[in-house]
Amino acid sequence: MIKIVLDQGLPRSAAELLRQQGWDALHVGDVGLAAASDQTILNQAEQQGRTVVTLDADFHALLAVSGASAPSVVRLRIEGLKGSELAALLVRVWDRAGVALARGAIATVMPTSIRIKDLPIGQKLRQD
Repeated sequence: MIKIVLDQGLPRSAAELLRQQGWDALHVGDVGLAAASDQTILNQAEQQGRTVVTLDADFHALLAVSGASAPSVVRLRIEGLKGSELAALLVRVWDRAGVALARGAIATVMPTSIRIKDLPIGQKLRQD
């Protein structure tokens, strides 16, 4: 089963539409994380085995700096999507990148392409 959490700025209705298709989809606003930090959302997603779907580039940066191998993150570079458009887009993203996302990856989704990088994407900074 595909498990995701949609970040703020994305339509809540997409989560319901995806649940109707058998996904385990949540929206941060529905689970008390609307005002949570990006790191808190990442931590919750990792604990629950979810992929974060966001418009925010900070999630990729946090994963790169930490050297983490989870959770997967899908960054959308397409704004203004309605719930039905987002749900349909995510189905297409998982058709293309689902295997990589299941093992740990970041995906950047643009109007005409998807870039995928396996996690971890950066070296963890040493604490001396």
